[in-house]
Amino acid sequence: MSSIKEQAAISRLISFLQEWDNANKFIRRRILDNFILTSHGKTGPELEVEFSQGASLFLARLTAWLRLTYMYGTCLEQQLKSIGIFLSAASGQRYLIEFLEVGGILTLLEILGLKQLKEDDKRESIKLLQLIASSGRKFKELICESYGVRSIAEFLATSKSEETQEQVQILLDNLGHGNPKYQNQVYKGLIALLKCASPKAQQLSLQTLRIIQRIVKQAHPSIVESVLGVLRSVHLEVQYEAIQLIRDLMAYNVQSELLKGLVSLLKPSRQETAKIQARILEEAGPLHLMESLPVYIQQAAAAKTIGILAQDSIRVAEELIYLNVVHGLMCAMGNKDHTNCQRQASITLEYFVKTFLLVEDTVRCAMGEKLFQLFMKDATNLYLNMDDVQADILVTNIVNIPADLIAIANMKLPKEEVFNTEVELETEDRDESP
Repeated sequence: MSSIKEQAAISRLISFLQEWDNANKFIRRRILDNFILTSHGKTGPELEVEFSQGASLFLARLTAWLRLTYMYGTCLEQQLKSIGIFLSAASGQRYLIEFLEVGGILTLLEILGLKQLKEDDKRESIKLLQLIASSGRKFKELICESYGVRSIAEFLATSKSEETQEQVQILLDNLGHGNPKYQNQVYKGLIALLKCASPKAQQLSLQTLRIIQRIVKQAHPSIVESVLGVLRSVHLEVQYEAIQLIRDLMAYNVQSELLKGLVSLLKPSRQETAKIQARILEEAGPLHLMESLPVYIQQAAAAKTIGILAQDSIRVAEELIYLNVVHGLMCAMGNKDHTNCQRQASITLEYFVKTFLLVEDTVRCAMGEKLFQLFMKDATNLYLNMDDVQADILVTNIVNIPADLIAIANMKLPKEEVFNTEVELETEDRDESP
């Protein structure tokens, strides 16, 4: 009886495979749709029972057809979903090995780069790569060795679907974990993505970088220019992620370079500003578009970031004063072409004034009593109450707080205490005089 059943099962398998071999693409599409519907979630042993211990024969036909037709997109989504049933089957790692042995990874990566294919097809390819990467370290290494990081990153940058981009983020995050041989390759690929034109890709890359940075530990110097460049984005969600990454990077070896870069952004070069202004006037005309100048958006974001960093750490605040941040903030406050820049710089400067006595005295002297009182009364809305002369005073300020005086005014101290310190120093000098 057992032998009869086996013979019947083998006959059904042979009949099915012959039907597949003789079918055109329409019949094959129907076969695949039925397989996807009835076999989703099955384990390896269950698939073997379904195909009378010949599941690998059907998988071989699937992969062969995929390699022949993927460039044309023929039933591509159905093919990839069907292969996914095999790769995701519990106790079915043999199917994964069989797929990789015939160049499965390279085929999936090539699909990502073909412009003529649909976004849905490429998303299915990403899902298969996720399955492969989730199978262990050696499979992650195979993807990376096939120049996978570059192909995947380029696809993230060019994809038009946010759903697909989120799937790519999951894959890159997976490749960055438990993959010590190639984790730096993933890390550098994410940094390169920060310069792409897709806001969603930038946002997802920044989120993933925050995670991968903790794994690689040492920050790559190129991250400084890249993350500061993202501050030009008009998308607040991108700016938010960039600021969060910068906060994380304060604990790494690029802290000093980041702080210097942020301070320098408070004073855009005249050449750069003039160039962008001229282009906007030529192309669009309306002066109100100055508000959307990337260099001014970056200036406002830098002022905001500096305020956040200073409040996070008093030591960082001191370092920023050494870098003459007060001068830069006052210049930004006088930028009449960008109100948000004025507002962010004013809010940040208010923190420094209220925290450091030396900064308060210096700013009061540079602004003049009238403007300083307006500033202290309502720093957030100072830009609404300033006239052109006062804005020019801020832009042309020559504030330069000497570093050796910072120690005297480490934190804001009562004026009497600072005075007593100065008296004691003068007394000691007189005592030491002959």
